[in-house]
Amino acid sequence: MVVFSDNNVSLVGGYYGTYDLDPKLSAGVADKSFFSVTWQKNFSTSSWILSHKLTTSSKYPWLMLYLRADAANGFNGGYHYKGRGIMTKLPESPNFKVRLTLDVKQGGGPNSQFYLLDIGSCWKNNGDPCDGDVLTDVTRYSEMIINPATTSWCRPDKLLSCPPYHIISTGEIIHRNDTSRFPYSAYHLYCAPGNAKYLEKPYDICDPYSNPQAQELVQILPHPEWAVHGYPERKGDGWIGDPRTWELDTGALSSRLYFYQDPGTKPAKRVWSSINVGTEIYVSPNGATAEWIVTDFDVLVRKDSKEDGQEYM
Repeated sequence: MVVFSDNNVSLVGGYYGTYDLDPKLSAGVADKSFFSVTWQKNFSTSSWILSHKLTTSSKYPWLMLYLRADAANGFNGGYHYKGRGIMTKLPESPNFKVRLTLDVKQGGGPNSQFYLLDIGSCWKNNGDPCDGDVLTDVTRYSEMIINPATTSWCRPDKLLSCPPYHIISTGEIIHRNDTSRFPYSAYHLYCAPGNAKYLEKPYDICDPYSNPQAQELVQILPHPEWAVHGYPERKGDGWIGDPRTWELDTGALSSRLYFYQDPGTKPAKRVWSSINVGTEIYVSPNGATAEWIVTDFDVLVRKDSKEDGQEYM
């Protein structure tokens, strides 16, 4: 729909729906799954205001809704077929940032894994780019969860939910067995790809059914270790009642994260084909609702030429 305001013309639109096959929405939405997205132009900043709502139900207790920027060509995170996104120049670690304003109205309950940012890519365990072979391709995700109800499954007594090591900002490696120095509370969980051949014990394999190929997850939580890159420092930062504009040095942070690779192989280029913000409400049988607004969402990639220095576009 086109609207006029103070001689400005803008596009306003949206969509909504349910996963239920027999919803009878005229009788109300009680115990019915529901999703909606609406958008309108912010005349003062020329950016878009995108409002989201997601509700789970007893039939559909595990749902996701994201605002997502994907690669314009080729694969994007989590899928073995070519997508048609909006990113014509893909961000590569460590040379990119992400900027957004997030206002969380409802969190989605204790099982809502609300991602301030979720980045996705795909490369093989030998470091080669994915080519569509679901037996050897591996989807790689890193997700910052800001729901303060989300706890750290990575603990000294549960090392299989921790990455084998942590890299601090100086580049020093701290093994997960170093209980006095490893930042366990910086991680929600780590799980390894099921087709990895040289995993360090103990380990946990990621859910083999959520993607057409193996996947690897690094889920992180607000912590001073990540705050140096503009990420939340403590639980509750940026949550309900605390809307914020974030400038995240996602490239620098993602270059510090552990991802599995076969020993002796050339390190993979960490080129991220999907970047999104939103929530995954995980198995909430009684129904839960999340509601949030995203504005000023932008992916800033380092310019190519040397004379451009540290400028982003």
